[in-house]
Amino acid sequence: MMSHKEMLRLLQIQLAIDLNCTVDDLNGEQDSVIFVEAKENPGRRRQTLGERSFDLLSMGKSIVVSASAERLAIAKALMQGKDRDTIFSLPIIRGYYLHYLPDLSKLKSITAPVGFSYEWIEQDEIPSLLGFAGFDNALIYNRKHPYQTELVLLAKQEGQIVAMAGACDPWDKIRQLGITVLPAYRGLGLAAYLISDLTQELLQRGFVPTYDVDACNLASQRVAYRVGFYPAWITDRRCDFRSYETAPLR
Repeated sequence: MMSHKEMLRLLQIQLAIDLNCTVDDLNGEQDSVIFVEAKENPGRRRQTLGERSFDLLSMGKSIVVSASAERLAIAKALMQGKDRDTIFSLPIIRGYYLHYLPDLSKLKSITAPVGFSYEWIEQDEIPSLLGFAGFDNALIYNRKHPYQTELVLLAKQEGQIVAMAGACDPWDKIRQLGITVLPAYRGLGLAAYLISDLTQELLQRGFVPTYDVDACNLASQRVAYRVGFYPAWITDRRCDFRSYETAPLR
C-alpha cells in the first residue's frame, strides 16, 4: 500500500496534467491565482474538453483556473487582484465539489451492519446491475460515458439490493467513489461501511481512492469523516458565463 505522501504526489501530478499547470502551481502562495489555458494533455482525465471549458481548483493555498481562451480572459478580468472569498463568491460559479482523500492514519475498518448480505461485483459483471434503477451516485448507467464503474460493493436484504458503493475510473491510478443507499435504509450505517470496505480494497489494489461530494451534501460529508477521509481539494461544480461571453453556446 502506498504512503500518504506517495498518494498525494500521484494525485497532484494527475491534477496538473488535467489542468495544464504544474504541481508547483497547485502549491503556490496563499490566495494567489494561476491562470492557464486548457489543453488536451496526454494522460488527462478521461473526459474530452468542451468548446468552452472552465475549471477552478484549490488545494487550500493557491487557486488554479484552467479554461478555454475566451473564458480564461473573462476569469482574469473578474478575478485578478481579488481575495479568495470574492473569487469563490463570483456569480459565474454555481456551486462547488469537495474532494476527499483517505487519511491513512485515521482510516477505519467499520463493522458491517447486521441483517444484510454483501457482494463484490467486478468490472465484467457491472452490466448485470444496469437494470436496477436509482443508484446513480454509485453506478454509471451510460455505457458510452468516457469512463465507467469498474468495481461495486453492494448490500442486499432478502435478495433485494438496497445500497451500492461504486468506484469508477476517470484516471489510470485514481478511482472516484460514489454511494447510493435507498431511502428506507438510510441511517443504518450502510454508507460508511460500504465506502470503508471499498476504500480498503482499492488501496490494496494500488489505487488512490477519492470521495467527491457536493458542498451542500452534509450527510455525505459526514460519511467521509466517519470513514477517515479529509477534504483535499475543491473545484467548481458548474459555471455560468452567459452574461459575459460574446456569443451563445451552441
